Amino acid sequence: MMGNPLEAWAAKKDEKRILLLRHGEIETPAKEKYFIGQIDLPLSPRGRAQAAYWHRHLAGIAFSQVVCSDLSRCLETARIVAADRQVPVLPDPAWREINLGAWDGLAFGDVKARWPDLFQQRGQAIDGFRPPGGESFVDLESRIAQAFDTLTARLDGDLLVVAHAGVNRVLLCHLLGMPVPHLFRLDQDYAALNLITWQAAGCRLHALNLTPNVT
Repeated sequence: MMGNPLEAWAAKKDEKRILLLRHGEIETPAKEKYFIGQIDLPLSPRGRAQAAYWHRHLAGIAFSQVVCSDLSRCLETARIVAADRQVPVLPDPAWREINLGAWDGLAFGDVKARWPDLFQQRGQAIDGFRPPGGESFVDLESRIAQAFDTLTARLDGDLLVVAHAGVNRVLLCHLLGMPVPHLFRLDQDYAALNLITWQAAGCRLHALNLTPNVT
């Protein structure tokens, strides 16, 4: 499933190589769809198994740096993937998920009932919309682009970044020159791996949304 993309990516010796990973599956409040931003939810047992899958299948990659969001779902995923390596896992709040303000942790139905006008505005212009006390996806892109530039400026070797679905989507939009309103055209399943090479002239996406074979 992921052998050929990974091999092709690993062969790019003359470029900076980045593995962009979403955290594993989390323990969600219920089956209803929720707004989940910076609320700190733990990995589920399946999420830990997904991280363990990448620990095994990325064993041949010598990470020079491992950076992650400081939220526990990313930090635990990163520690599992990077276990047994002589590289510290560096949590950084700059890589946190989008700040959803007053909506964080609420069910979609509850938000729609309490803020019907704002909920409609979000659907009309999702890139620039800010929930009460939160940030927009445009704000998130600015934050993540700065964090990415800081990392790649001093990158020497292969970089593993463990972050969130929203973070990964806006970063990929930024690197590929895609408009932010199109971010949901990019799938980012739990424990999805994206393989990137980067040079000053731009980046190349070698694989998108590679997912672990975990039942």
